[in-house]
Amino acid sequence: MDYLLIWARRLARYGAWFGGALILGAAGVITVEILIRKFFSMSIGGADELSTFALAIGSAWAFSFTMLDRAHVRIESLYVIFPTRLCALLDVVAQLLFTLIIALVAWYGFKVFAGSWSMNSRTLSPLSTPLAIPQFFWASGLIFFFLVSGLLFFRALIALCMGDLSKVQALIGPRTLQQEVEQES
Repeated sequence: MDYLLIWARRLARYGAWFGGALILGAAGVITVEILIRKFFSMSIGGADELSTFALAIGSAWAFSFTMLDRAHVRIESLYVIFPTRLCALLDVVAQLLFTLIIALVAWYGFKVFAGSWSMNSRTLSPLSTPLAIPQFFWASGLIFFFLVSGLLFFRALIALCMGDLSKVQALIGPRTLQQEVEQES
């Protein structure tokens, strides 16, 4: 199962880079659009549409990378005073609940894509983009996020059942202050 986590981490990194490149590309298109409007009183049209797609796709693919890096925001007010075993149990329960929520989001994301695909939906902009294309990349990012979340849950559950609390913490627990400092250096 650890091999799957290594593979997921690699794919998540590529997805995050791809999403980041899309967002940078969208920023470039918006810049060109602004300059053309300012100096030539024209518009290439669709810059806002493309940037919306880029943000949705980039975010969906970055979610997995952020989860694997344990960089999502967590509130740890009481967590730091609980015993290690209770913290590990709470981490696993939280990961299960998170996975169930992401399953719902991924399911509806897939349904949006499938509906656009079956109806051959297009945007109403001058680009008339087939919605299924960006929605495919967006929904696939959400589905991958669900798979990564589920994989982390099952691996952490196995570690918890085996009594390997440090593995649970390393997989799904919050980063320690020392880990945060090392990450920034």
